[in-house]
Amino acid sequence: MKQLYTTLGPYTADQLGMILPHEHVFVDLRTPDQPGYGQAEEADVVALMAPEIETIKSLGVTALVECSTGGVGRRADFDLAVSKATKFPIVVPTGNYREPWIPDWVRNASVDTLSAWMLGELNQQIEDTGFQAGWIKLSAGDDGITPLEARILEAAVIASKQTGAIIGSHTIKGRVVMDQLDIIEKFGGEANRFISIHTQAEPDFEMHKAVAARGAWIEYDNIGAVPEDETVSLILRALGEGLEKQLLLSHDRGWYDPAQAGGGEPKPYTVLSKQILPKLRENGVSEETIIQLTHRNPFEAYAR
Repeated sequence: MKQLYTTLGPYTADQLGMILPHEHVFVDLRTPDQPGYGQAEEADVVALMAPEIETIKSLGVTALVECSTGGVGRRADFDLAVSKATKFPIVVPTGNYREPWIPDWVRNASVDTLSAWMLGELNQQIEDTGFQAGWIKLSAGDDGITPLEARILEAAVIASKQTGAIIGSHTIKGRVVMDQLDIIEKFGGEANRFISIHTQAEPDFEMHKAVAARGAWIEYDNIGAVPEDETVSLILRALGEGLEKQLLLSHDRGWYDPAQAGGGEPKPYTVLSKQILPKLRENGVSEETIIQLTHRNPFEAYAR
């Protein structure tokens, strides 16, 4: 039976409804060598982010995928604290971001060491939080995947094959996604256990189709950052190409930022529910397709 592994334990599909597949509760975009990196008071994070979670709960959202990974301030303990305060499950990744957001220990680690670390977090627990990682998050450079990023990806493939966990990558250019898929398949992984995060950043829609044709998930996750009509038009185009069973929709929003006074001002996770879905319905998208996009797809992608 497939289960979604969260801060509050595993959930089956019948226990969940709408899921936001790409958001952030806590992020530090400074590099790991910077003073104060990833540091904050737990109570302050909960005070800022719990109201954002309560708002989407009232809109029918039942889970959220945290996309902050190693290198960009992953704090699974803060995710857990917000989750417990709101009684809301959050899916947290293992893995590490791209250069230069790679700590020395990852830079110096072998493929075997990295895969063992990921497997430990996926099968046992993240650090001492008591909950398992739900997926693997990594990244590749805008101009191409570096040897170090390729090593992290190879380790991720090993961990994915043994657990069924999906790999998601912050990758801006479609041709780099194709290179990543080549690496995944070289080491015996499957394209359908890969998410092309930020697919909308690739201006050539034919590349969206090409990535999906390989079997991977494509994700439009800039909702709220661009005009609503632009988002709706892109989604409708993907639906018109028959990509409704491989498309993920989210905001890439939040979050508590320790580099900002008081954590900054979070951007709400509500635009999809309040603005985009009504416009899709106005454009003739059926309720069945809405459920496919917002319920089934994120569960199928992230469950294992």
